[in-house]
Amino acid sequence: MSRLPRRVVVVAVVAIIVLSLSWLRYVTNSVSLYDEVGITLNSWMPAPIRQWGCDQLQANFPGALPPHGCSTGDGTSWL
Repeated sequence: MSRLPRRVVVVAVVAIIVLSLSWLRYVTNSVSLYDEVGITLNSWMPAPIRQWGCDQLQANFPGALPPHGCSTGDGTSWL
């Protein structure tokens, strides 16, 4: 029984690392601004991290409409 909690922690840590790297790839090296997985991961991030990600996306895609999580209430302005 003592191995089960350790395995759960290891799986959780690996999942967090994989999701974090997927998010980082989306905001820094994305080919498409509207990648559904990247948008979802970005919207789950805490506000300061999401803001940094949105700034990266805006720098990589100037003039594009912001994805969900990076737009103000009107949907056309970046955070």
